[in-house]
Amino acid sequence: MTDRVVHEIDGVSFMLKEKHAFDWLTPLGTVFCVFDQQDSGNISFGLVQEDGQKQFVKYAGARTLQANDMADPEEAIRHLQSSVLIYEDLAHDSLIRLIDHFATDNGYACMFDWVEGECLHSHWSFPPPAKYEDPRSPYVQFRQLPVQRRIQAMERILDFHIEAERKGYVAVDFYDGSLIYDFAADEIHICDIDLYRAGTFTNTMGRMWGSSRFMSPEEFELGALIDAVTNVFNMGAMAFALLGGELDRSQERWDAGEALYEVALRAVNPDRFQRFTSVADLGLAWKEVMYK
Repeated sequence: MTDRVVHEIDGVSFMLKEKHAFDWLTPLGTVFCVFDQQDSGNISFGLVQEDGQKQFVKYAGARTLQANDMADPEEAIRHLQSSVLIYEDLAHDSLIRLIDHFATDNGYACMFDWVEGECLHSHWSFPPPAKYEDPRSPYVQFRQLPVQRRIQAMERILDFHIEAERKGYVAVDFYDGSLIYDFAADEIHICDIDLYRAGTFTNTMGRMWGSSRFMSPEEFELGALIDAVTNVFNMGAMAFALLGGELDRSQERWDAGEALYEVALRAVNPDRFQRFTSVADLGLAWKEVMYK
């Protein structure tokens, strides 16, 4: 066994750590792209059918090159299977739509409607610092949009998470890599909520899943409470990523006015008792500033 095995489907090449069968893809359509650089242990495919319809298929069970230590194939399969109920519970206009899911001989697959656009953290094409500097980077292109369009994208994200919170879910591993922006239609889509949890829970990991750029202090603390207030921090961090200086949370780097800056800054307070008590409360404060 080598540590890299090249696979090819419908003329599209990709690499895994070992040989894996993908015959089950053939009846679903023609593969036109592959995303094989995820650290979750999943590999994903873009498929097109004879009538031109496209789907996005996320698959767990293969040994991917970028999988981290917590994402062996068996663990990835469990996470993907568990995500089905999450996508069904949280169906929303801003969330990619799950249309089918099934077991294969060696793994598990979830099929979604394809959405057009670019991932705002396409680390496989634009790793930092290129993400922040290369004019072709989707993140750079998004940050060059008029501020009102970026505010509207943030409000769509808030609306989705207010609904998720109402249904009792806590966001886990939500970051800019979970966002697809369609520059032609000016639409934001949420594409990855696999690890969201139903109900408040205790941090049993220490450092939890996620990008540290978006994680609250309690997501690094063993035994800490993870709840709606944690969601508030995550939403505030996203606001600074889309409208400010990301981890540089100074007002000088903020594009959306002083009043909205104060709302976002309160959301990312390291002291959870100083934040808004819920995403719904954050959303109310946001709208009071925007639409008073």
